[in-house]
Amino acid sequence: MKLHQYSVYIIANQSNTVLYIGVTNDVKNRVSEHKLKIFNGFTATYNCNKLVYIEDFQWIQDAIAREKQLKAGSRQKKIDLIITENPLWKDLSDGWYD
Repeated sequence: MKLHQYSVYIIANQSNTVLYIGVTNDVKNRVSEHKLKIFNGFTATYNCNKLVYIEDFQWIQDAIAREKQLKAGSRQKKIDLIITENPLWKDLSDGWYD
């Protein structure tokens, strides 16, 4: 049986003023796409390329439900979540592409 992994992630711009929440089954590739601005869209427009939060799930339904929950929450709740896990707002993808 294949074990699946899905990730809900939050990407920020360099000044941490813009946040984007997404879900993917390949977080390293997806973050790379954000950093390289592969697709024209929100993250490219607002220069969101710093991975500040990640949460993993085995089932896509759980990941999508969590993504919706996070998107529905206030900006402050998102900030509080990031600070709890990543108080310095470091780019969690640093070192992935060396």
